[in-house]
Amino acid sequence: MSYPPTPPPPGGSFPPPPGGGYPPPPPGGSPYGGGATRDYAEPGPRALAGLVDYFGLLILAIIVQVAISATLGALLLLVAVGFGFYNAYLNGESGQSIGKKMQNIKVVSMETGAPIGGGLGIVRALCHIVDNIICYFGYIFGLFIDKEKQTIADKIMKTVVLKA
Repeated sequence: MSYPPTPPPPGGSFPPPPGGGYPPPPPGGSPYGGGATRDYAEPGPRALAGLVDYFGLLILAIIVQVAISATLGALLLLVAVGFGFYNAYLNGESGQSIGKKMQNIKVVSMETGAPIGGGLGIVRALCHIVDNIICYFGYIFGLFIDKEKQTIADKIMKTVVLKA
């Protein structure tokens, strides 16, 4: 007596790939693959970028308010705040604000290595309030003590600042 041939396994005639069908993680644990290392931005360029992004117009607004006109100074102050939010948006959207572009550095996600998006860029800027709370310790810790050069805001948002 002859039996019919056994049917193929579900999903076709080939067994599933080992490990659930997912590609293996990149060697070295880096999201950049190939064991690549990150080239973290130094404190100097980060500080200069921050001065351009957030304090340049603010200082000008204060000088104008004191020396020329309180009304014009208040108007410049509003422009400075808007400029700060715009730079925070750019920081997240493209990884580079105006100051970071000038210093050739960028902000990226630790997990993906890509920019975090405009909205999260603004949230990251607001998280810098935590860096300011205790006499700017968050900046000192991040720029001079932490091995990945992350401020507390960077740790909260899971971002790093790299050389571009």
